[in-house]
Amino acid sequence: MSRHEQLEQVAKDLRENVPDIRGVMVASNEGLSIATDMHEDEAVRVAAVCAAAAGLGSRIVTNASLGEAEEVMVKGRDGLLLIYIAGKTGVLAVRAPARGNLGLVRLEASAAAEDIRRILS
Repeated sequence: MSRHEQLEQVAKDLRENVPDIRGVMVASNEGLSIATDMHEDEAVRVAAVCAAAAGLGSRIVTNASLGEAEEVMVKGRDGLLLIYIAGKTGVLAVRAPARGNLGLVRLEASAAAEDIRRILS
């Protein structure tokens, strides 16, 4: 199985394992979509802002002496966007409803981010 197929499988499994998830994207830390179930136009925008948010989150964590950055969460009135740093070159973005099972989303997404990190390394 190719690296791209492995990343697509991780995204697909995450979406299937957590019914509350509304969208999944694997992107490069440069803001390019690699594997996603989001619409193509949306994927381009989301990949870019997620990479930027992950980079900013990493700098904040470093400057605040909080260890290594793992996750950035953005909450809006209609939902959440969780951004996981998946190694040095990858980012996992997960969209979920504001009132969903955040514990399950975070547990499964964190494991998926680790899988992505391994695939990309």
